[in-house]
Amino acid sequence: MNKKPLRDLTIVFKGAGEMASGVAARLFGANLRRIVMLETASPMAIRRFVTFSEAIHDETMTVEGIEAVRSRGKEEVFEAWRSGKIAVCADPKWEGLRDLQPDIVVDAILAKRNLGTNIWEAPLVIALGPGFTAGLDCHVVVETNRGHNLGRLIYKGRAEADTGIPGNIGGYTRERVLRSPADGPFIADKKIGDTVLKGEVIGRVGGKPVVAEIDGVLRGLIRPDFPATSGLKIADIDPRGDGNYCYTISDKARALGGSVLEAILARYDVDDDLDVRQCML
Repeated sequence: MNKKPLRDLTIVFKGAGEMASGVAARLFGANLRRIVMLETASPMAIRRFVTFSEAIHDETMTVEGIEAVRSRGKEEVFEAWRSGKIAVCADPKWEGLRDLQPDIVVDAILAKRNLGTNIWEAPLVIALGPGFTAGLDCHVVVETNRGHNLGRLIYKGRAEADTGIPGNIGGYTRERVLRSPADGPFIADKKIGDTVLKGEVIGRVGGKPVVAEIDGVLRGLIRPDFPATSGLKIADIDPRGDGNYCYTISDKARALGGSVLEAILARYDVDDDLDVRQCML
């Protein structure tokens, strides 16, 4: 086990989407504050109110009281940390990895395949979901498939294959996810948090309507004018009807965050009782 204070660990996330953001928030709450998240130059998110990647578009994003800021370069990353914030960088080629010399790399892109992560990028490399082999591509794989094994740490082998079926919420799976009917910019008629009825139009792409298939609350929606492609997931309806869920991290993301924290604690020692208390919250 490495003897290094948890608060001094540098953690680099590949991706700052919904699941990555939930994991980062969990680590931040456990007093691991030197977090930087690397994203594309124009990231797309559905659950935008709980996704730190929105800082790339809006310069800042707050999720459950934790603020992330867009950072351009190493010095701005350090300034974000000094201010008690998560740094988010537009760095699709992960060039910042070399400069930051991370103790931990978390591949949370959830691309269902390995886009280039390797086990030598940091002393501890953690990958979420299918597409990685623990012991070859990374040190630990975290199971992301809902069910009995959700959040399980895999130290040898791979996660379960992607089912292609959205998680079951309120008895609905595919019906709650809306996809683009064409190529073109998304024109929104509704906004996140709105109540929608089955058959109601929530927006348009290429002049074609995007129609709700169930009743519920619009929990997620891509940014207006985002260039959609046919078949792209662009909205998420929550049939439970509770608008508060639009603004809070999901159960799945929290579970994955706890698993990543476990993997870190298994590798790194703590420096004092304060760190122990913080990490057990």
